[in-house]
Amino acid sequence: MSELLKVSSNPHVRARMKTDNIMLLVLSALLPSAFFGVVNFGLRSLAVLAVSVVSAVLTEYLYEKLMHKKITIGDFSAAVTGLLLGLNLPSTVPLWLPVIGNVFAILFVKQLFGGLGQNFMNPALAGRCFLLISFAGRMTDFTWDGVSSATPLAALKAGESVQVLDMFLGKTAGTIGETSVIAILIGAIVLLWFEVIDLRIPGSYILSFAVCTLLFGGHGLDFGFLLAELCGGGLMLGAFFMATDYVTSPITKSGQIVYGIALGILTAIFRYLGSAAEGVSYAIIIGNLLVPVIEKVTEPTAFGREPFWKRGKKA
Repeated sequence: MSELLKVSSNPHVRARMKTDNIMLLVLSALLPSAFFGVVNFGLRSLAVLAVSVVSAVLTEYLYEKLMHKKITIGDFSAAVTGLLLGLNLPSTVPLWLPVIGNVFAILFVKQLFGGLGQNFMNPALAGRCFLLISFAGRMTDFTWDGVSSATPLAALKAGESVQVLDMFLGKTAGTIGETSVIAILIGAIVLLWFEVIDLRIPGSYILSFAVCTLLFGGHGLDFGFLLAELCGGGLMLGAFFMATDYVTSPITKSGQIVYGIALGILTAIFRYLGSAAEGVSYAIIIGNLLVPVIEKVTEPTAFGREPFWKRGKKA
């Protein structure tokens, strides 16, 4: 009975699409990236993805079983977390690595904060950042076509030239799911078509990052460099599949735009001022932490009520 009294923040929207339907659509939209990753990196990547999904679902099931809580693996949110984390891993990682990442993501970031809808940051990205900090060497060991090589973003940062078309198609080194922009966009179109997401967050994210790149990327109005930065790393995967997470992104429409702009600026700061070539994961994690502030600032003013910054002031 107590669960019936829990009311989420407004706006309250009635929709025929339930959580499991949404998660199944997200899983379907991720399949093109997963399929290309397996084709590009071989069956080893399929093993990484399978272990990642199974470990995420199993961690959620065991925790809820041991804590005598309602089993929620049927909403497929744990499977989405596992697949997203797997797509953010190199194909060369040992198979125990996605297990550790998913235990951290599901147990410490999601379940210990109350489960789906209560986590304060994206679990998959939290797991990836945890692995990057803990196992930096294994998380940055990229192999493509049987040869260890740097990612295109690392080559760009070192002043080397890259092939933008190869980056768009995915014929480059990188994590399993981030290399093929065209595969990611196919999945994004699926989410947009079924109105699971809209363009406010990914559009403002990509546009603000593009502006920062042209102004502060150090290459002026070099659109070849801009396209390479847009196609490289996890920008497209992060913009369409992780920044748009319902739980960790703003509810207000104007807040979503502010959030996307903040992500674009943060990603540019990490890429151009930091020592690493990539920065999407950390940018989205920090953006998740800023969501309460963004929602507070962009809260619509009710009719007959003063804006929050005027409340409490004497006339």
